[in-house]
Amino acid sequence: MKNIITIQHTQSVHHCNGMVGSWTDWELSELGKEHAENIGRKLSAELMGQTWKIYSSDLLRAKQTAEPLARYMGVEVEYFEKLREGNQGEAVGKSREWSKANRLKLFDDEFDVDFAYFNGAETWREFWNRVAGLQNDIIADETKNIILVSHGGTLAVWHQLWIGAEIHMPQFVKAGGVSFFRIDAGGERVVKRFSDLTYIGE
Repeated sequence: MKNIITIQHTQSVHHCNGMVGSWTDWELSELGKEHAENIGRKLSAELMGQTWKIYSSDLLRAKQTAEPLARYMGVEVEYFEKLREGNQGEAVGKSREWSKANRLKLFDDEFDVDFAYFNGAETWREFWNRVAGLQNDIIADETKNIILVSHGGTLAVWHQLWIGAEIHMPQFVKAGGVSFFRIDAGGERVVKRFSDLTYIGE
């Protein structure tokens, strides 16, 4: 049996200032830091007595979400670029207003999974396949209990892959959402709880 918990980083500065997230290294807002502390305190108490590994995106907002939990649990965080959000190429570091005005192609009813909407960006298929490879690596990891701290787009794709969905544009996970997954003894993938926001509260 294997247990996996995913945590979407809490509120980041880019959630409030109109800027693109992606691979820009935004920090958490003050509220986001409070929420990360709450997640760390409450989730660590729930997991007490169990051995867990924590893997996090190497971007600052994910690091700052993972660090309180790691401190409460007394473990080190391992940071990986493969847990990053989708790469939006030249839109990284720009405003959302700029990104809307400068897409190489407008979004329409038939979202093109094979088109890079900005120079240097991942296509949605490349991003989807990157997360699929990540999921395969985590499932193959010999560690039985794993916590992943990542980003809204990354975890939205993770969740869809977990239930076997075909490639599409899913709804992003909410900031601070904590989800619980299990692979049982027979190899069946189970979603125990999805995007639980109760951990961010006091």
